[in-house]
Formats: sequence, C-alpha cells, structure tokens
Amino acid sequence: MDADLSSRVATAAVGVPLLVLLVGWSPPWLFSAVFFILTFVGLREYFAMAFPRRWKDQGVGTAFGVCLSGAVFLADQFDPVVWIDVVLLVGFAAYLFGAGQLPDRFNRLLIALLGGFYIGYFFPHWILLFHYPDGRAWVFWVLSVIMIGDTLAYFVGRRFGGRKLTPELSPAKTVAGACGYLVGGMSAGIIGRMFFLQSLGWIETLALALALSILGQVGDLFESWIKRVFAVKDSGHWLPGHGGILDRLDSLIFPAVFTTAYLRVFHT
Repeated sequence: MDADLSSRVATAAVGVPLLVLLVGWSPPWLFSAVFFILTFVGLREYFAMAFPRRWKDQGVGTAFGVCLSGAVFLADQFDPVVWIDVVLLVGFAAYLFGAGQLPDRFNRLLIALLGGFYIGYFFPHWILLFHYPDGRAWVFWVLSVIMIGDTLAYFVGRRFGGRKLTPELSPAKTVAGACGYLVGGMSAGIIGRMFFLQSLGWIETLALALALSILGQVGDLFESWIKRVFAVKDSGHWLPGHGGILDRLDSLIFPAVFTTAYLRVFHT
C-alpha cells in the first residue's frame, strides 16, 4: 500500500465513524455547529487560495461568506431572501468604497461572490436537508451515494487509468474512474434505499443516484477549476491523503443543493 493510499485509509478510518455518529445520533444543534465550522474552514481555505498573503482580503471575504451562510443557519429566525438582500447590499457597498484600483476592487468582489455563494450558501444546504422530514435518512443516503461512488472512482481510475476525463481541469481523473463513480454511486443508491428510504420508488432511486453521481463529479471538477485558476494543488493540508477540507467537501456541495431543491419540488 503506497503512502497516499495509506493516508486516505487512515483518514477515512477516523472520519467515517465520526460522521456516522454525527448524522445518526447528534442533536440538531450539534450537527449545525459542526457544519458551520466546516463552512468557515472551507471559506478560509478558498480565500487563502484566492488572496495569498493578503490577510485583510482573506478576512473580509471570509466574513462576507459567513454572513451569506446566515441565510441557511438562521433561516428559522429570518427570511432567507431578505437576509441575502441585506448582506449583498452591504457587501457591494463595502467593495465599492474599499481600497485599491477600480478593476482590482471589482475582481475582489467577484471572487468574494463566488466563494460566498459556493461555500457560504451552497454547502450549508446539508443543514436544510438534515431538517427535512426523514432528514437523517436522506443525509445518510446522499452521503453513501457520493462517498462510495468517489471511492470506487479512485480505485478504478488507479487500476485501469486510460483516457483522461478533463485533463485541463484535473489531470488525474480518467473516463474509467468516472464510469466507476457512476457504478458505485448507483449501487450505493440501490442498497442504501433498503436501509434508509424504503418508501422511495426504484426508478426514482436509480434516477436520483445517477443525478447525484454526476453532480458529485461536476462539483469535484468545479473545485479543481478554482484551484487551477489560483495555481494551487490542494486547498489545504488538514486531511492526510485528501488535502484540505474543501478538497473533501467539493463533491458534496452540488448534490446537497440538488437534493434539497428536489425534495422541495417533488416531496412537499
């Protein structure tokens, strides 16, 4: 077993049991608290990539993203639309009258908007999913689809290699690995249905698992795109074998948003 794989296995051996305990048995406030911390760390990593050694820009951007996350974390106390409106108005004004040349201020605002919505607003959708009826079951099911799909993609890609999927975005990803992801994700969806969502129809299960398996990979590639633009290999060094927190969360963001929207439309 090589060093990279050993690090991945060690990280998973610690992280997976903790995740199972968090989703299955933690009180809602603890689940929200953990995901708030993950959101904060993800924002810190993003703005550290975007503005290396520019501490003020990192701090302002992170604060902007945290404020946007309030639309989810404080949804029970405030109208999310009103909250986002106010945060955007304040943020736009702050960057308008900030320091620096006009084009630089504009670019910093665009970078802050991307990070704020991508991490600060999108990632906390796991909180919305958790609070949905049968939310714990849905969280378990979506996580199993993404994590098993991702794991199978890793091993299939290492074993068979071959044609690159998107070499410009992620040179290590292969078509074989992407197919392995689809097979693993859909298999996990079928098996997970028997444990978590028995009321879900088989066709709906397959369709959702396929959609999530695709979105998980799209989310992974989206973060790779960000890293290529900012010329970094990993978002951080928190997780041995995985990189930073954002490197581990990337494939979870789009599926959470999609599942939450799907449930609101078709399971209300």
